[in-house]
Amino acid sequence: MLLTLYELSVENKIFYAVLLFSWTVYLWEAYLASRQRKIYKSTIHVPVELGKIMDKETFEKSRLYQLDKSNFSFWSGLYSEAEGTLILLLGGIPFLWGVSGTITARFGLGTDYEISQSLVFLMLATLFSALTGLPWSVYNTFVIEEKHGFNQQTLGFFLKDAVKKFLVTQCILLPVTSLLLYIIKIGGDYFFIYAWLFTLVVTLVLVTIYADYIAPLFDKFTPLPDGELRKEIESLAQSISFPLTKVYVVEGSKRSSHSNAYFYGFFKNKRIVLFDTLLEDYSPLNKGPEVEPQQGAGDEGDEQSKPKAKNKRQGCNNPEVLAVLGHELGHWKLGHMVKNILISQMNSFLCFFLFAVLIGRKELFMAFGFHDSQPTLIGLMIIFQFIFSPYNELLSFCLTVLSRRFEFQADAFARAMGQASELYSALIKLNKDNLGFPVSDWLFSMWHYSHPPLLERLRALRGPKQD
Repeated sequence: MLLTLYELSVENKIFYAVLLFSWTVYLWEAYLASRQRKIYKSTIHVPVELGKIMDKETFEKSRLYQLDKSNFSFWSGLYSEAEGTLILLLGGIPFLWGVSGTITARFGLGTDYEISQSLVFLMLATLFSALTGLPWSVYNTFVIEEKHGFNQQTLGFFLKDAVKKFLVTQCILLPVTSLLLYIIKIGGDYFFIYAWLFTLVVTLVLVTIYADYIAPLFDKFTPLPDGELRKEIESLAQSISFPLTKVYVVEGSKRSSHSNAYFYGFFKNKRIVLFDTLLEDYSPLNKGPEVEPQQGAGDEGDEQSKPKAKNKRQGCNNPEVLAVLGHELGHWKLGHMVKNILISQMNSFLCFFLFAVLIGRKELFMAFGFHDSQPTLIGLMIIFQFIFSPYNELLSFCLTVLSRRFEFQADAFARAMGQASELYSALIKLNKDNLGFPVSDWLFSMWHYSHPPLLERLRALRGPKQD
């Protein structure tokens, strides 16, 4: 007769509790997605309140695009959950750890055996993840995004990009992990404080250097040319004492027709980055139809995006771009970035503290097949990824709610600067350009949307100021 949950050993209780919670979250997510898919399938006519915002053709395109994305997410999510379950049930983690140990011993890597074995394990795990996820990424890019006019990449460019991303990730991940493991090893009883401080420093350094040294490895960044838009951006920044030093345009159009804008930097060294697809007068997608590249064009065709004549993007005019930046700078002026960093670091400190409390529990390692050893990296994986899962889900939901509040406040900031009408039209244009579907299920929206739905933002821009 099968053992009841009560009769199971402690390590088996932990193992099955992790699996049960993982599938519970998956089924909850699948339920929410099914509610939203019903909206995509049933809302085939433009609602009355959207009549002046979206035309029938754009509404239908966005409906079909989001429906395809939702169906894709269902199957890729099911695969991911099934794969993770099989890895746990078949002992994939201890098996890969054993393979890593064999490789480490065979080639005599490093002076600290466990740290060397951990780095080999990490490299093999990320390689496995990249390879199993590649077919899904290819399908999403060259079937779904291609079908709806967003993809601008050739297959050669996509694959070279994937290899480059993997190598850059390893160049960052492996040294950082080795130093973290070493700090934990020599840190004594208060290692969690030193580990937290180390991750804080790494985070700040990566945020500082990302756009200047890492992002340019993948995308071309050019200074925004002198002209009316640049002068207006500098004037906007000066009006709220934003310490702007540079304004860049990133060539996002070589990958996708989606548009975006952001700022980065600490202290008195702030930079603004605009995607070329955001700028109506700058985007190459608005420079007239182009023919598809001829077959047999050589390797050069793999290095550049495919010229496309379909689904020409509208972009935003200069006043609308300024309104979008007014919103983004509102996040800075209202201290949202600082608040997010503080929340992130408080959470990081708490997690490292709890890790220090739990790392000595043998049953946690035994639950995942480690009966004779307690590797630090495996402990990090088990505790942060599996044991903290319920806490992580709750935290993620709370941060999503907070993010929506911040978005309303940033919109209100732009509105207070006299940019309400420009931001209003910019949000509509961006929604059209990115084929966002403006009708959403309330529960799906509440759980997933880090930005408020379009109609809620437009109503707020017309209504009283947000706090």
